[in-house]
Amino acid sequence: MLDRATKIESSATMLATQVSNTTLPAVRLQSGQEQEALAFLAERPIHTVIMAGFIRDNGLVGPLNRGDFYGYRDAQDRLKGVALIGHATLIEARVDAALAAFARVAQESPAAHMMMGEQEEIKQFWKYYAENSRRPGLMCRELLFEQRWPVEVCAPVEGLRLATKDDLKLVIPAHARMAFEETRINPLATDPMGFRMRCERRVERGRTWVWVDNDRLIFKADIVAETPEAAYLEGIYVNPEERCKGYGVRCISQLTRTLLERTTSVCLLVNEQNRRAQAMYKKAGYRLRACYDSIFSQR
Repeated sequence: MLDRATKIESSATMLATQVSNTTLPAVRLQSGQEQEALAFLAERPIHTVIMAGFIRDNGLVGPLNRGDFYGYRDAQDRLKGVALIGHATLIEARVDAALAAFARVAQESPAAHMMMGEQEEIKQFWKYYAENSRRPGLMCRELLFEQRWPVEVCAPVEGLRLATKDDLKLVIPAHARMAFEETRINPLATDPMGFRMRCERRVERGRTWVWVDNDRLIFKADIVAETPEAAYLEGIYVNPEERCKGYGVRCISQLTRTLLERTTSVCLLVNEQNRRAQAMYKKAGYRLRACYDSIFSQR
């Protein structure tokens, strides 16, 4: 894994790069460039798993990405940044000039709603993005946790399984409540059809795991993205009436062991204020790797 000093070059180098590349724009990536983009993203797999997973699932071009992939190249035509710019804007930049170029594209994107990245990276990106006096809306600090082998073995959960379409009546409202608690936006009100379709698609792809008991959803987790190097979990839900019983730790531990049979690491983001969830992941063996910021733009 590249360290921060390698990822964002020294101030002097960044300044020189920025000056020399001020006229170089970010360019939309096209079908046929997948392998180059994936090789670039694989250098920091737990930080880029979402973008890499989207490319593997949907290609570089397609409506399911809910945005467009852009690349930034230096004067020697070397790829120095990849970004998904759209409803959720994700960035992987190795030079400051790439952040500036991606910010210019995002400024012109009517779909850009949420920007997420490592703390210092997104802070610099926002400086470029907000040049026209844009003000940030809701800001959210999240912590990136990762788990690799060995994984502590907990008591098995016999009922933990892949979700089926019959489970959607339980999965959709639970996922919507979680989204509202995190962003104060109710996806069932703003985009009901799209939200339901995305939940259904994850179930169809074998990306949603559930534990249902007597028609009650006890636990849920979504595999948003998966590559040979990493899997990214999201939408982790424990029924409020069943918390503090160890169910969450047992389910997370079991699911993590299952995923690590086919990938190198499993990672997830948790809100900085959610101490209970952090304690659960730590108890399951997850370790803190980085701090992320999400900024919801006010248009």
